[in-house]
Order: sequence, then structure tokens, then C-alpha cells
Amino acid sequence: MITGTLSKMKSTLNDGVLYTLPVGENGIDLNALIGKPLKLTYTGNIYCDACGTKTNKSFSQGHCFPCTKRLARCDMCILKPETCHFAEGTCREPEWAEQFCMTDHVVYLSNTSGLKVGITRANQIPTRWVDQGATQALPILKVKSRFLSGLVEIAIAEFLADKTNWRAMLKGDNVEIDLKEEARKLLPQIDARVYSLRLQYGFDAVEPVQHDIVNIRYPVTEYPTKIASLNFDKDPVVTGVLQGIKGQYLIFDTGVINIRKFTSYEVTAEY
Repeated sequence: MITGTLSKMKSTLNDGVLYTLPVGENGIDLNALIGKPLKLTYTGNIYCDACGTKTNKSFSQGHCFPCTKRLARCDMCILKPETCHFAEGTCREPEWAEQFCMTDHVVYLSNTSGLKVGITRANQIPTRWVDQGATQALPILKVKSRFLSGLVEIAIAEFLADKTNWRAMLKGDNVEIDLKEEARKLLPQIDARVYSLRLQYGFDAVEPVQHDIVNIRYPVTEYPTKIASLNFDKDPVVTGVLQGIKGQYLIFDTGVINIRKFTSYEVTAEY
């Protein structure tokens, strides 16, 4: 039995995905618990992921309200990169943005609840794909900043989905998609938009990349046929036999819970 605040699950991609659940300073090897009982009890306490202050409500995945107004990671441009205002000199944390936003990003195709487009920092591969529950992924473009990746994603989103249907994702793995063939058909459709961005921001601002398709296998013994969402705010006790992990979801025989949604919630884990 251990008690501590939750953080998003850590993952390592080897032959399959290996998951660790951080609970305070401790980490639980979740793969070893597949097929076994696991009980998580919310204590009623939430501590801000940034400043550690106790807060009655979690904002922006684990932050207190003052931190959501102060930190760049909680700004709207994180959800909508094309609204980045760094160039206007109004970024909340310019030094943080230099490290996390004004750096190489990758535009990719993935197979999650179906074919979709996504973006991530180059150093977040394959973590981002695992967090989304993708079973296949393929980088197609490298861009110089998060802002530019957002503009490219918008162009591609005219032809592909840019959101994951999490319920569909949790019901099983999709049929394999030839992502290279999808990229071959897609890229000519955005050539004009990409060329315009290169003229404006430099010809190295957006560049094609050649990669093999990455296949991802999750530790799931049984997918749910009907999704029952578990929520600490409605019921402080989440318990059952752990049947698998996919994305940031724990799949119990009693329902599923999105661990990332409850970042900074203090829980007691029994296993």
C-alpha cells in the first residue's frame, strides 16, 4: 500500500509498451499487475503539479488556478499551437517556450481510433503516440517550431481527423493502415500551403522526413465491449481486476479511468 499524488503514466516501448504508474515518489510496475486486483482510493486531496499548493480543484491537468494563469504550459496555445504569441513578445514564460515550443516538432500520421494527424516535439517520440493509444505511427514532416506544426496540422486536418475517439480506441486495436500510402496521397494536397510557409519562414521551416512505420502493442488481455468511465470526483474508490493499459487509460473489469485527467490527485494504491 502506497499513498501519493498521481502523475501521468510513464511508458517505454520495447517489444510492447511497459507502463509505470507514478504515485508520489514511488512507481508501480503495471504490466506485472495485469490480471490482478488493483485498488486506487482518492484521499480528497489535490496538490498543484507546479507549486505543490493544496487546491480544491484541478485545472489544466493538475494545476491550481493561479498557476493556470501564470504558466505557459497552461496557456491556450498549448492546445491550439497556431495561436502561439511568442513572436509578439507576450509569452508568459519565454525561456520555457524556447525549450519546449521553439524547437523541432514532428507532424505525423497515426492509427488510433482511425487514421489521424498529430504533432509532437521531436524528442517526445514515441511517448506521444503511446499516450494517445496509437497502434501505428509515421512521421511525415519535420518543422522548426510548435507554431509551425500547428499551421501544418490545420492544413492536413482539412483532409483527416485530428482528434482521437477515445471510446473507440479503448474497444480494441484497429485494422492496420498503410500509413506510407496515406502519406503519399496526402502530401501533394498540402503542397501549396507548405510552400507558402517555406517562403515566409525559410525553406528549412518545413521538411519531409523518411521513416518506417512504428507498430505499438499494448498490454491488454481483454478490451471492454461497453465503456464505463470511472471518475474519482464521482466515486473516490476505483477498484477491480486490471485487464490492460492503453494510452493513459487503465482498463479494469469494472470500467476505465484516464490517469492523466487526475494528475495531482492524492491516492492510496493497494495491490
